[in-house]
Amino acid sequence: MRFRDIIGHEAIKHKLIQTVKDNRVSHAQLFLSPESSGGLALALAYAQYINCVSKLDDDSCGECSSCRKYSKIIHPDLHFSFPFFAKVAKETTLDYIANWRQAFLGNPYLSLDYWREFVKAENKQANINIAECHQIIQSLSLKPFEAEYKVLIMWLPEYLGKNGNALLKLIEEPAQKTLFLLVAQSQDQILTTILSRTQLVKINRPTEKDVSDFLVQKHAMNAEQANQIAFISDGHIEKALSLIEEKFDSNFYTIFRAWILLCYKDDGLNLIDQVEKDFSKMGRETQKSFLLYAINIMREVVLIKNGLRQMVHLTGAEETLAERFADLFSHAQIEATVSLFEEASYNIERNANPKILFLDVSLQLILLFKYQTFPKGTQYI
Repeated sequence: MRFRDIIGHEAIKHKLIQTVKDNRVSHAQLFLSPESSGGLALALAYAQYINCVSKLDDDSCGECSSCRKYSKIIHPDLHFSFPFFAKVAKETTLDYIANWRQAFLGNPYLSLDYWREFVKAENKQANINIAECHQIIQSLSLKPFEAEYKVLIMWLPEYLGKNGNALLKLIEEPAQKTLFLLVAQSQDQILTTILSRTQLVKINRPTEKDVSDFLVQKHAMNAEQANQIAFISDGHIEKALSLIEEKFDSNFYTIFRAWILLCYKDDGLNLIDQVEKDFSKMGRETQKSFLLYAINIMREVVLIKNGLRQMVHLTGAEETLAERFADLFSHAQIEATVSLFEEASYNIERNANPKILFLDVSLQLILLFKYQTFPKGTQYI
């Protein structure tokens, strides 16, 4: 994994490269990034750059022996630790490393849900157990085999729990040329004793433009489709890629505008027709994507209503629609609408009947638009 292969994060890439040039590589670092935003990929690219024997000014060479092994995740001095779904207490990540390589190389922006589904773990509990901690101590107690640094990349240290106390001494006093890169999503769920021993590297989601440019350049999408996928995914790369696989329909704006207009007019007969024609024929993932699109539109409406136009990402017809919403609806109506959409998405995830669900949401919206707030006794979906 090279820096050039990662979507966005140019400032972070430059900062990481500079630490190597200045010989200021901290032995324990915490990459804190939202889900599926590139934190794990950045950690691997950083480790590859550190151990590259023919470094370029702005990236690893990609051709030396170390880079070739890193690109396949088979370097003897590169170790991974991650949550897994142990069948017995003595299992460690070594029992899952082949699956891990395949999953990561197929999707460097993988989420825990993706990993769970990849190994068909169903509802099993993920964790990093004490056996894994002992395995880490054993692996990192040795000197590097062929690289300058021995590297451990731990994905989601939140799943260590109290088992992480077993690693404190190793993190605080590691063997020479040993590097810990922890990639987390929630700082609050990590042991404070581990946090205090690491240097924080905060990583934001890629921008909509970064995601859109990536989709145009790497997936040959037209600009309109790429922009809409970038807007819906909100920097969640795995979501953006899944939308491509679903043969994303860029007609969400047209469907959404027509739907809201029918609800506003209380046009029940045409609403029934639209639910049948548009929503009931969508796949489940497309339904969820549509609702996510609707939620994002309404959140942009809130920004407009609060006078924060500099933060609005909408353009063209979508921006005009959002401005109209801001004029027509109160804060209470907008917030209640977002709640409806979120609840609908939750129910779709649990296999609700789409025809009944979207018709029910439509009726709730009619009430909401008529009465400003829901009449007493009315419940969300």
